[in-house]
Amino acid sequence: MKKIALIADSSCDLSLATLKEYNIELLPMRIIYKDKEFLDKITITPKEMYANLEEEVPTTSLPDLKYTEDLIERLKNEGYTDAIVITVSSKLSGTYNSIRLICEAHHELNFHFFDTRTLGYPQGVIAIETAKLIKEDKPLEEILKSLEDIRKRTHGYITFATLEYLKKGGRIGKVAGTIGEMLHLKPIVSSNDEGELYNYMKARGRKKAISKMKEILDEYLAKGKCRVWILSGDADDEAKTFYDSVKDMPNITEISLEEIGAAMGIHTGPGALGMAILEER
Repeated sequence: MKKIALIADSSCDLSLATLKEYNIELLPMRIIYKDKEFLDKITITPKEMYANLEEEVPTTSLPDLKYTEDLIERLKNEGYTDAIVITVSSKLSGTYNSIRLICEAHHELNFHFFDTRTLGYPQGVIAIETAKLIKEDKPLEEILKSLEDIRKRTHGYITFATLEYLKKGGRIGKVAGTIGEMLHLKPIVSSNDEGELYNYMKARGRKKAISKMKEILDEYLAKGKCRVWILSGDADDEAKTFYDSVKDMPNITEISLEEIGAAMGIHTGPGALGMAILEER
């Protein structure tokens, strides 16, 4: 009888409460300052990170080796036979390859890796849907076959107060840079099928960008029922206003307001507003 664990790195932006609810094991990204280091969600919160951004912009790094080894040992001791690992896009982080290398030394567990080709809460949505299948006692093979379908039905969009942090973190990818900012153009960014960030569209000014986000959501809802998550990166008032403006739209089956985590927030900077969308079958 297979016993399946589910592991996600903290780029997934799921809260500790959500991780516990769905029995998802966390591999925290490291958040590194000049003179100290933290584990995302474990020893630093998003609010703490944002509060210190003006003094120092930290860097992010791969999940801690010892933390990962300890987690694997615990899963083996608890009798798990298999582990599904849901990771941030391999085009945006070395996490996927790093975890694979660590896991190769542990033959007692069968590891199954899934590159979500996205990041942030859309990655978290894929983890949640996988967790539900595990809870329903679906066969491992069926769960693994379902992952790509879940990925294709999951979408994420985000707009920023500034592109400064995205540039500093090297995540700019195909997103327009300096010229757009000079013209006060605010990009709405998504990830493509290759797992790279790209400029989905531009809007002139913050209000117009948020209005465009609502139009994007409306396009999905016009096609069918969706679950929706509104995401705040130290933009709580705007996120709540946006949430209130869309929560009663037809075809939304569930909606919640969530926080962009510290590791992701380093790259988005303060003032990021996003949404994750899951198209229902």
